[in-house]
Amino acid sequence: MNIHKSAEDYLEMILRLDEEKGYVRSVDIATGLSVSKPSVSVAMKHLRENGYINMDKDNYISLTDKGIEIARRIYDRHKALTEILIRIGVDPETAQEDACKVEHDISPETYEAIVRQLNRH
Repeated sequence: MNIHKSAEDYLEMILRLDEEKGYVRSVDIATGLSVSKPSVSVAMKHLRENGYINMDKDNYISLTDKGIEIARRIYDRHKALTEILIRIGVDPETAQEDACKVEHDISPETYEAIVRQLNRH
């Protein structure tokens, strides 16, 4: 499943907002990603057209099964990378930022090795 980094960022943010608030609105996505509302609108249109999200009549956003699969993969990577960086002494804020940079490009092999390392401790 090949998807652009920016789309992964949007899907991950939707998942995180849903877990935190129980609902997702475009304005919350814009705030969470520090992007403009028009940018979110364009992204939501593309994600909806590609079957990653649904929007109800009140414009609340939810992930489809296809969207959840991608969002969960990226978010799990983010959490694992953040944790390992903190464990090796990186301050939490920097660890979060660096995890965001790496989560999209890390190979499955390297990610699995990181998870194995985390599970040992």
